[in-house]
Amino acid sequence: MKASDLTFRPLSSSDRELMRAATLANMNWTGSRRFTYADIDSTPEFSHYFRFDESSGDFGLAAESNGRLVGLAWLTFFDATDPGFGYIADGVPELSISVWDGYRRRGVGRSLLRALLGEAQNRRVERVSLSVEEGNGAVNLYKQCGFAPVEGNPYNAYIVDLESRA
Repeated sequence: MKASDLTFRPLSSSDRELMRAATLANMNWTGSRRFTYADIDSTPEFSHYFRFDESSGDFGLAAESNGRLVGLAWLTFFDATDPGFGYIADGVPELSISVWDGYRRRGVGRSLLRALLGEAQNRRVERVSLSVEEGNGAVNLYKQCGFAPVEGNPYNAYIVDLESRA
């Protein structure tokens, strides 16, 4: 599989279970089982990542290769009353992205992220944030796509200004 073999489709609230699985995979990015579905379901700080409320502006993409789902990326609009770990300000959505095992390091994440950021620009989103744990190799991808660390954020938040990416 090559990144050029990818197709993208929009996510909808009917994809909630896929986003739930992706969130669990993201929480267990180290390869060890640090969290279970019960953990993320019962912890509001985790479960709000897969609530996916299109009426609040949340949107995302599923990446497929030959009809097989290989990854997801979506933006969630949090506010100060229920912030995500990468919360910067109201109106700045937070990125969640996950590529399934067996499809990593093949350009899927980069293609998916670029497509999602392009859609964000089309929707006139000015900035996107994310939070990533120290040691996660995805930091290199985020930096290559224009994300920069937010100084003083306790959750290793990064932000990209989409207006400067044009």
